[in-house]
Amino acid sequence: MDNVPKFSSEEEEAKRIAEMGKPVLGEHSKLEVIIEESYEFKNTVDKLIKKTNLALVVGTNSWRQQFMEAITVSAGDEDEEDSGEERLPSCFDYVMHFLTVFWKVLFACVPPTDYLNGWACFFISIIIIGMLTAVIGDLASHFGCTIGLKDSVTAVVFVALGTSVPDTFASKVAAVQDTYADASIGNVTGSNAVNVFLGIGVAWSIAAIYWHMQGKQFVVEAGSLAFSVTLYTIFAFLGFSVLLYRRRAHIGGELGGPRGHRLATSAFFFSLWFLYILFSSMEAYCHIEGFWNTSGTLLEHFWNSSERLLEHSRASFQAPSRRFKVEL
Repeated sequence: MDNVPKFSSEEEEAKRIAEMGKPVLGEHSKLEVIIEESYEFKNTVDKLIKKTNLALVVGTNSWRQQFMEAITVSAGDEDEEDSGEERLPSCFDYVMHFLTVFWKVLFACVPPTDYLNGWACFFISIIIIGMLTAVIGDLASHFGCTIGLKDSVTAVVFVALGTSVPDTFASKVAAVQDTYADASIGNVTGSNAVNVFLGIGVAWSIAAIYWHMQGKQFVVEAGSLAFSVTLYTIFAFLGFSVLLYRRRAHIGGELGGPRGHRLATSAFFFSLWFLYILFSSMEAYCHIEGFWNTSGTLLEHFWNSSERLLEHSRASFQAPSRRFKVEL
Protein backbone atom coordinates (compact mmCIF):
# COMPACT_ATOMS: atom_id res chain seq x y z
CA MET A 1 0.00 0.00 0.00
CA ASP A 2 2.94 2.26 0.61
CA ASN A 3 4.11 1.83 -3.03
CA VAL A 4 0.89 3.32 -4.48
CA PRO A 5 1.74 6.79 -5.81
CA LYS A 6 -0.16 9.62 -4.26
CA PHE A 7 -1.52 12.38 -6.48
CA SER A 8 -2.28 15.89 -5.57
CA SER A 9 -5.73 17.34 -5.95
CA GLU A 10 -4.83 18.95 -9.27
CA GLU A 11 -3.47 15.68 -10.65
CA GLU A 12 -6.56 13.83 -9.48
CA GLU A 13 -8.76 16.33 -11.30
CA ALA A 14 -6.71 16.01 -14.49
CA LYS A 15 -6.93 12.22 -14.28
CA ARG A 16 -10.68 12.40 -13.83
CA ILE A 17 -11.05 14.64 -16.90
CA ALA A 18 -8.83 12.30 -18.93
CA GLU A 19 -10.96 9.34 -17.94
CA MET A 20 -14.07 11.18 -19.11
CA GLY A 21 -12.46 11.78 -22.53
CA LYS A 22 -11.97 8.10 -23.32
CA PRO A 23 -14.14 6.64 -26.10
CA VAL A 24 -17.03 4.55 -24.87
CA LEU A 25 -19.85 2.72 -26.59
CA GLY A 26 -23.05 4.65 -26.86
CA GLU A 27 -26.62 3.58 -27.22
CA HIS A 28 -26.22 2.54 -30.85
CA SER A 29 -23.31 0.20 -31.40
CA LYS A 30 -24.09 -0.54 -35.09
CA LEU A 31 -24.17 1.81 -38.09
CA GLU A 32 -25.41 1.20 -41.61
CA VAL A 33 -23.84 3.33 -44.42
CA ILE A 34 -25.61 3.70 -47.78
CA ILE A 35 -23.45 5.15 -50.60
CA GLU A 36 -25.44 6.71 -53.42
CA GLU A 37 -23.91 7.56 -56.79
CA SER A 38 -23.70 11.26 -57.62
CA TYR A 39 -24.56 11.79 -61.28
CA GLU A 40 -23.08 15.27 -61.23
CA PHE A 41 -19.74 13.98 -59.95
CA LYS A 42 -19.85 11.10 -62.44
CA ASN A 43 -20.37 13.48 -65.37
CA THR A 44 -17.50 15.64 -64.20
CA VAL A 45 -15.17 12.66 -63.95
CA ASP A 46 -16.22 11.40 -67.38
CA LYS A 47 -15.47 14.77 -68.95
CA LEU A 48 -12.07 14.93 -67.29
CA ILE A 49 -11.23 11.43 -68.51
CA LYS A 50 -12.26 12.33 -72.03
CA LYS A 51 -10.20 15.51 -72.00
CA THR A 52 -7.06 13.71 -70.86
CA ASN A 53 -7.46 11.06 -73.55
CA LEU A 54 -7.88 8.33 -70.95
CA ALA A 55 -11.08 7.29 -72.65
CA LEU A 56 -8.92 5.27 -75.03
CA VAL A 57 -7.84 3.06 -72.14
CA VAL A 58 -11.36 2.36 -70.95
CA GLY A 59 -12.77 2.37 -74.47
CA THR A 60 -15.21 -0.02 -75.99
CA ASN A 61 -14.14 -3.63 -76.11
CA SER A 62 -16.81 -4.62 -78.58
CA TRP A 63 -16.45 -3.95 -82.29
CA ARG A 64 -20.22 -4.14 -82.59
CA GLN A 65 -20.61 -1.42 -79.99
CA GLN A 66 -18.50 0.92 -82.12
CA PHE A 67 -20.90 0.56 -85.05
CA MET A 68 -23.89 1.05 -82.75
CA GLU A 69 -22.42 4.28 -81.43
CA ALA A 70 -21.55 5.41 -84.97
CA ILE A 71 -25.11 5.12 -86.28
CA THR A 72 -26.76 6.48 -83.12
CA VAL A 73 -27.50 10.19 -82.79
CA SER A 74 -26.03 11.40 -79.52
CA ALA A 75 -26.13 14.77 -77.80
CA GLY A 76 -23.13 17.02 -78.13
CA ASP A 77 -20.65 17.25 -75.29
CA GLU A 78 -21.03 20.58 -73.51
CA ASP A 79 -18.74 21.63 -70.70
CA GLU A 80 -21.29 24.12 -69.42
CA GLU A 81 -23.81 21.39 -68.68
CA ASP A 82 -23.68 20.59 -64.97
CA SER A 83 -26.95 18.76 -64.52
CA GLY A 84 -26.87 15.03 -64.07
CA GLU A 85 -29.80 14.38 -66.41
CA GLU A 86 -29.15 12.92 -69.83
CA ARG A 87 -29.61 15.57 -72.53
CA LEU A 88 -31.59 14.76 -75.66
CA PRO A 89 -30.05 15.42 -79.11
CA SER A 90 -30.82 18.81 -80.58
CA CYS A 91 -31.58 19.74 -84.17
CA PHE A 92 -27.93 20.66 -84.70
CA ASP A 93 -26.88 17.22 -83.45
CA TYR A 94 -29.14 15.55 -86.02
CA VAL A 95 -27.75 17.72 -88.83
CA MET A 96 -24.15 16.99 -87.85
CA HIS A 97 -24.91 13.28 -87.55
CA PHE A 98 -26.38 13.27 -91.06
CA LEU A 99 -23.28 15.02 -92.43
CA THR A 100 -20.75 12.84 -90.59
CA VAL A 101 -22.42 9.42 -90.43
CA PHE A 102 -20.31 8.14 -93.33
CA TRP A 103 -17.08 9.03 -91.55
CA LYS A 104 -18.36 7.63 -88.26
CA VAL A 105 -19.11 4.27 -89.86
CA LEU A 106 -15.79 4.33 -91.72
CA PHE A 107 -13.81 4.98 -88.54
CA ALA A 108 -15.84 2.31 -86.74
CA CYS A 109 -14.29 -0.21 -89.15
CA VAL A 110 -11.05 0.20 -87.19
CA PRO A 111 -11.04 -2.57 -84.57
CA PRO A 112 -10.67 -1.73 -80.86
CA THR A 113 -7.24 -1.68 -79.30
CA ASP A 114 -7.94 -4.93 -77.42
CA TYR A 115 -7.67 -6.96 -80.62
CA LEU A 116 -4.18 -8.50 -81.11
CA ASN A 117 -2.71 -6.13 -78.52
CA GLY A 118 -3.50 -3.11 -80.66
CA TRP A 119 -1.71 -4.27 -83.83
CA ALA A 120 -4.98 -4.80 -85.70
CA CYS A 121 -6.02 -1.24 -84.91
CA PHE A 122 -2.63 0.08 -86.03
CA PHE A 123 -2.41 -1.68 -89.40
CA ILE A 124 -6.05 -1.14 -90.38
CA SER A 125 -5.73 2.54 -89.45
CA ILE A 126 -2.68 2.85 -91.72
CA ILE A 127 -4.56 1.15 -94.57
CA ILE A 128 -7.60 3.44 -94.20
CA ILE A 129 -5.38 6.52 -94.04
CA GLY A 130 -3.60 5.44 -97.23
CA MET A 131 -6.89 4.84 -99.03
CA LEU A 132 -8.28 8.21 -97.94
CA THR A 133 -5.08 9.94 -99.04
CA ALA A 134 -5.32 8.37 -102.50
CA VAL A 135 -8.99 9.35 -102.79
CA ILE A 136 -8.27 12.92 -101.67
CA GLY A 137 -5.45 13.20 -104.21
CA ASP A 138 -7.65 11.97 -107.06
CA LEU A 139 -10.54 14.20 -106.05
CA ALA A 140 -8.26 17.22 -105.85
CA SER A 141 -6.82 16.42 -109.27
CA HIS A 142 -10.30 16.08 -110.80
CA PHE A 143 -11.44 19.27 -109.07
CA GLY A 144 -8.46 21.18 -110.44
CA CYS A 145 -9.09 19.79 -113.91
CA THR A 146 -12.75 20.79 -113.71
CA ILE A 147 -12.08 24.42 -112.78
CA GLY A 148 -9.00 24.68 -115.01
CA LEU A 149 -6.19 24.61 -112.44
CA LYS A 150 -2.84 23.03 -113.12
CA ASP A 151 -1.78 20.02 -111.09
CA SER A 152 1.06 21.94 -109.42
CA VAL A 153 -1.31 24.68 -108.22
CA THR A 154 -3.86 22.11 -107.05
CA ALA A 155 -1.15 20.29 -105.12
CA VAL A 156 0.22 23.32 -103.26
CA VAL A 157 -3.24 24.72 -102.46
CA PHE A 158 -5.89 22.02 -101.98
CA VAL A 159 -3.95 18.79 -101.44
CA ALA A 160 -1.41 20.36 -99.10
CA LEU A 161 -4.11 22.24 -97.20
CA GLY A 162 -6.30 19.16 -96.82
CA THR A 163 -3.48 16.95 -95.56
CA SER A 164 -2.03 19.62 -93.25
CA VAL A 165 -5.21 20.54 -91.38
CA PRO A 166 -4.96 17.48 -89.04
CA ASP A 167 -1.32 18.35 -88.34
CA THR A 168 -2.37 21.92 -87.56
CA PHE A 169 -4.92 20.81 -84.98
CA ALA A 170 -2.47 18.28 -83.53
CA SER A 171 0.15 21.02 -83.13
CA LYS A 172 -2.45 23.27 -81.50
CA VAL A 173 -3.41 20.59 -78.97
CA ALA A 174 0.26 19.85 -78.27
CA ALA A 175 0.98 23.55 -77.78
CA VAL A 176 -1.88 23.91 -75.29
CA GLN A 177 -1.20 20.76 -73.26
CA ASP A 178 2.60 20.61 -73.36
CA THR A 179 4.86 22.79 -71.24
CA TYR A 180 7.30 23.40 -74.08
CA ALA A 181 6.92 24.02 -77.82
CA ASP A 182 8.96 20.98 -78.84
CA ALA A 183 5.96 18.75 -79.52
CA SER A 184 4.03 21.24 -81.66
CA ILE A 185 6.99 22.37 -83.79
CA GLY A 186 8.46 18.88 -83.96
CA ASN A 187 5.13 17.60 -85.25
CA VAL A 188 5.36 19.99 -88.22
CA THR A 189 8.92 19.06 -89.15
CA GLY A 190 8.26 15.37 -88.55
CA SER A 191 5.15 15.29 -90.75
CA ASN A 192 7.02 17.06 -93.55
CA ALA A 193 9.89 14.59 -93.23
CA VAL A 194 7.46 11.66 -93.52
CA ASN A 195 5.76 13.23 -96.55
CA VAL A 196 9.03 13.87 -98.37
CA PHE A 197 11.20 10.91 -97.43
CA LEU A 198 8.62 8.17 -96.92
CA GLY A 199 5.73 9.33 -99.10
CA ILE A 200 7.72 10.25 -102.19
CA GLY A 201 10.45 7.69 -101.59
CA VAL A 202 8.18 4.65 -101.34
CA ALA A 203 5.99 5.71 -104.27
CA TRP A 204 8.93 6.44 -106.54
CA SER A 205 10.72 3.25 -105.49
CA ILE A 206 7.69 1.13 -106.40
CA ALA A 207 7.32 2.94 -109.73
CA ALA A 208 11.04 2.63 -110.53
CA ILE A 209 11.06 -1.11 -109.74
CA TYR A 210 7.93 -1.69 -111.82
CA TRP A 211 9.21 0.13 -114.92
CA HIS A 212 12.63 -1.51 -114.55
CA MET A 213 10.93 -4.91 -114.67
CA GLN A 214 9.16 -3.74 -117.83
CA GLY A 215 12.50 -2.82 -119.40
CA LYS A 216 11.83 0.91 -119.29
CA GLN A 217 12.95 3.87 -117.22
CA PHE A 218 10.89 5.79 -114.70
CA VAL A 219 11.20 9.50 -115.52
CA VAL A 220 9.65 12.35 -113.54
CA GLU A 221 9.79 15.80 -115.08
CA ALA A 222 11.03 18.52 -112.76
CA GLY A 223 8.46 21.11 -113.81
CA SER A 224 8.25 23.88 -111.23
CA LEU A 225 9.89 21.79 -108.50
CA ALA A 226 13.09 23.86 -108.41
CA PHE A 227 11.17 27.11 -108.00
CA SER A 228 8.84 25.72 -105.31
CA VAL A 229 11.63 24.10 -103.28
CA THR A 230 13.82 27.20 -103.45
CA LEU A 231 10.94 29.47 -102.47
CA TYR A 232 9.96 27.15 -99.63
CA THR A 233 13.55 27.05 -98.37
CA ILE A 234 13.72 30.85 -98.30
CA PHE A 235 10.44 31.14 -96.42
CA ALA A 236 11.45 28.34 -94.02
CA PHE A 237 14.65 30.24 -93.24
CA LEU A 238 12.58 33.35 -92.48
CA GLY A 239 10.23 31.30 -90.29
CA PHE A 240 13.05 29.77 -88.25
CA SER A 241 14.62 33.22 -87.90
CA VAL A 242 11.38 34.49 -86.34
CA LEU A 243 11.26 31.50 -83.96
CA LEU A 244 14.85 32.14 -82.90
CA TYR A 245 14.10 35.83 -82.36
CA ARG A 246 11.13 34.92 -80.16
CA ARG A 247 13.49 33.21 -77.72
CA ARG A 248 14.39 36.61 -76.29
CA ALA A 249 13.52 37.19 -72.64
CA HIS A 250 10.93 39.92 -73.25
CA ILE A 251 8.89 37.55 -75.49
CA GLY A 252 9.26 34.31 -73.58
CA GLY A 253 9.58 31.58 -76.21
CA GLU A 254 8.64 30.28 -79.64
CA LEU A 255 4.92 30.15 -78.80
CA GLY A 256 2.76 32.46 -76.74
CA GLY A 257 4.09 35.63 -75.21
CA PRO A 258 2.56 39.13 -75.29
CA ARG A 259 -0.54 39.65 -77.39
CA GLY A 260 1.15 41.99 -79.86
CA HIS A 261 3.95 39.53 -80.60
CA ARG A 262 1.48 36.66 -80.97
CA LEU A 263 -0.61 38.54 -83.53
CA ALA A 264 2.45 39.78 -85.42
CA THR A 265 3.95 36.28 -85.63
CA SER A 266 0.67 34.75 -86.79
CA ALA A 267 0.18 37.44 -89.43
CA PHE A 268 3.76 36.98 -90.65
CA PHE A 269 3.40 33.20 -91.00
CA PHE A 270 0.05 33.57 -92.78
CA SER A 271 1.63 36.05 -95.18
CA LEU A 272 4.45 33.58 -95.92
CA TRP A 273 1.90 30.89 -96.78
CA PHE A 274 -0.09 33.29 -98.95
CA LEU A 275 3.03 34.53 -100.78
CA TYR A 276 4.19 30.95 -101.37
CA ILE A 277 0.87 30.06 -103.01
CA LEU A 278 0.85 33.31 -104.99
CA PHE A 279 4.39 32.98 -106.36
CA SER A 280 4.02 29.26 -107.10
CA SER A 281 0.78 29.88 -108.99
CA MET A 282 2.26 32.78 -110.95
CA GLU A 283 5.27 30.68 -111.90
CA ALA A 284 3.07 27.75 -112.94
CA TYR A 285 1.07 30.01 -115.27
CA CYS A 286 4.26 31.69 -116.61
CA HIS A 287 3.43 35.13 -115.18
CA ILE A 288 6.90 35.12 -113.64
CA GLU A 289 9.97 33.25 -114.81
CA GLY A 290 11.08 30.31 -112.72
CA PHE A 291 14.56 29.51 -111.57
CA TRP A 292 14.89 26.64 -114.02
CA ASN A 293 13.97 28.80 -116.99
CA THR A 294 16.18 31.62 -115.76
CA SER A 295 19.15 29.33 -115.25
CA GLY A 296 18.53 27.72 -118.63
CA THR A 297 18.45 31.12 -120.33
CA LEU A 298 21.63 32.19 -118.59
CA LEU A 299 23.36 28.97 -119.61
CA GLU A 300 22.20 29.46 -123.18
CA HIS A 301 23.51 33.05 -123.25
CA PHE A 302 26.77 31.91 -121.67
CA TRP A 303 27.15 29.10 -124.20
CA ASN A 304 26.47 31.39 -127.18
CA SER A 305 28.86 34.01 -125.84
CA SER A 306 31.52 31.36 -125.32
CA GLU A 307 31.10 30.09 -128.88
CA ARG A 308 31.36 33.61 -130.33
CA LEU A 309 34.42 34.34 -128.21
CA LEU A 310 36.04 31.07 -129.28
CA GLU A 311 35.36 31.77 -132.97
CA HIS A 312 36.79 35.28 -132.61
CA SER A 313 39.89 33.89 -130.92
CA ARG A 314 40.41 31.35 -133.69
CA ALA A 315 40.01 34.01 -136.35
CA SER A 316 42.47 36.36 -134.65
CA PHE A 317 44.98 33.52 -134.21
CA GLN A 318 44.77 32.35 -137.83
CA ALA A 319 44.93 35.85 -139.39
CA PRO A 320 48.74 36.47 -138.98
CA SER A 321 49.51 33.13 -140.59
CA ARG A 322 48.13 34.42 -143.88
CA ARG A 323 50.18 37.64 -143.78
CA PHE A 324 53.57 36.29 -142.77
CA LYS A 325 55.59 33.33 -143.86
CA VAL A 326 57.89 31.77 -141.41
CA GLU A 327 61.09 30.49 -142.97
CA LEU A 328 63.33 28.16 -141.08
